[in-house]
Amino acid sequence: MARPEPDPKAAAGQGRKPSPDYEHPNSLFLEIVDWMLAPLLLLWPISIVATSHVAAQIANQPYDRALADDVGALMRLVKVDGDRVTVDLPAAARAVQHVDDTDALYYQIVGPDGKLIQGDRDFPPPLLPAKPEAGKIRFRDERIETEAVRVAYAFIPVGGEQPPLVVQVAETRRKREALSSSIIYGVLLPQFSIVPLALILIYLGLARGIAPLGSLRDRIRGRRPADLSPIPADRVPVEVRPLVVAFNEMMERLEDNLQAQQRFIAEAAHQMRTPLTGLKMQTEIALSETDPARMRHALQLIAESTDRASRMVNQLLTLARAEASHEKLHRVVPLDLDALARDVAEEWVVRALAKRIDFGFEDSGRPLWIEGVPLLLHELLNNLVDNAIKYTPPGGHVTVRTRAAEQVVIEVEDDGIGIPFDERARIFERFYRVLGTDSDGSGLGLTIVAEIAELHRASIDLFTGRGGKGSMFRVSFGHHRSKARRTG
Repeated sequence: MARPEPDPKAAAGQGRKPSPDYEHPNSLFLEIVDWMLAPLLLLWPISIVATSHVAAQIANQPYDRALADDVGALMRLVKVDGDRVTVDLPAAARAVQHVDDTDALYYQIVGPDGKLIQGDRDFPPPLLPAKPEAGKIRFRDERIETEAVRVAYAFIPVGGEQPPLVVQVAETRRKREALSSSIIYGVLLPQFSIVPLALILIYLGLARGIAPLGSLRDRIRGRRPADLSPIPADRVPVEVRPLVVAFNEMMERLEDNLQAQQRFIAEAAHQMRTPLTGLKMQTEIALSETDPARMRHALQLIAESTDRASRMVNQLLTLARAEASHEKLHRVVPLDLDALARDVAEEWVVRALAKRIDFGFEDSGRPLWIEGVPLLLHELLNNLVDNAIKYTPPGGHVTVRTRAAEQVVIEVEDDGIGIPFDERARIFERFYRVLGTDSDGSGLGLTIVAEIAELHRASIDLFTGRGGKGSMFRVSFGHHRSKARRTG
């Protein structure tokens, strides 16, 4: 009976963990809104201040011209004859002292000696410039009693070294302030409607602008769990296209990893089938035997096959652990590679002596600090030493050495059967074994070494041993770190 085809959306959603609730969600939409509103809210008060300043200048212009005309009229009525100053302004005085319904006008004429000739006494005196220009009308803001006024004034030279005459006309600022307020309200009131409208348009524009991101999210969520095909990048905005391209590259790497895992599982199953089949046959032979000696021999073969199968399973697990994200499985810590190599060498002394192999360790004479995963580096050295002892005949030599210059280096050298040049390129492939060797092995040891070296960003090289015999594997790590730097 055929199984029903699962719904893509249901399959995509099934088993998916709910999105975590972040304490501080990072919203691109809100981030853009904040960066657009912050300058707007900052510029708005500045705009109000600038508008007030410009409105005050605009409101001053017509009234300043009227004040200047009054000052000019007064100056024409002042007569200077030597040291004598006369002012003839019966009608002009009445015009200057005119008081309307809004503002009040004040005037003052002061002689060279500082005495009042005509006008009001409560005028603040102006600052006398170093070289007063005759007839030039100036303006300033003052207060008469408690009233703010705008003052227009000019100087009339008398002659000689005497100070000039001063003619001043002042006007209260009520009409000016009313005109300035009208200008400000006329400019700012539309802004109170424009700003909310701008916020609404910004919101709608951003919502429309990020809509393709929501569409992209729906397309990704709607995929089947096993669909790792690339996302078409021509249907996404230009700004998001680099992200989609990077995502497609990640999916491609994930696809390669999954295919590699599938090949690894198939190869591992094939490799495990052989020892399991042998175990079954040897078990059947042992069950059919009645002779205790033959039965013991069969059981011994079963034990050896079980050891080989157990060794292969352990290496498969180590390889899977090395290919996984080791940052999650194991913590990278500072470690002394010299001490680690010495510990590994001590573990293999007994087996080397049992095979009558001269096994030696040459240290660097100082700690060699690197960053690494102790368990994985221990397995790397174990596999290198295991290979060296396995393929070195009795009476041979195996040496483990550490040294450091610009890089931290560990070497495992033997004078065994060696590896032909035409096969050295394949020795790190899974389940590959050099032809012509009768030693037991799964073909995974050097693969594990290569994976662990890659995880530690180390390089591994193969050379011929000293005297042209055997092999020497050299693993080179990054720059040497001193202990003081490590602890500092």
